[in-house]
Amino acid sequence: MLIGFFFELRKGGVPVTITEFLTLLEGLRAGVARTCAEEFYFLARTTLVKDERHYDRFDRVFAEIFNGAQKVFEEIAANVPEEWLRALAASTLTEEEKKKVEALGGWEKLLETLRARLQEQKERHEGGNKWIGTRGTSPYGARP
Repeated sequence: MLIGFFFELRKGGVPVTITEFLTLLEGLRAGVARTCAEEFYFLARTTLVKDERHYDRFDRVFAEIFNGAQKVFEEIAANVPEEWLRALAASTLTEEEKKKVEALGGWEKLLETLRARLQEQKERHEGGNKWIGTRGTSPYGARP
């Protein structure tokens, strides 16, 4: 998909080079844009567009190539098997964090709440501490 994106940018009039494309790939490998389409968008635009005159062209091509990608990601995230989440939590959470999960009602209660919020939430969200999105707070606090 990314190689097609590179060639579509060139076809769309954005003078992107192989070096810039490799920089994008390096940023992705380093985890600069982790799970958010918006993070990927800004990483891609920063690494691939060297003149702001090309932002509109970049935006058009980006929208064409990645239209609907955020929805697909949200559907995948909403259908992650419960056992995967449990295994990930068991291997990454500290004992203190595991106790917080139990204090909040245990895994079943947390997963039930997550599913309900995913069903209720109909649009992008930034901030706050209820909806799923970015720039909010977590009951677990900041993680390094």
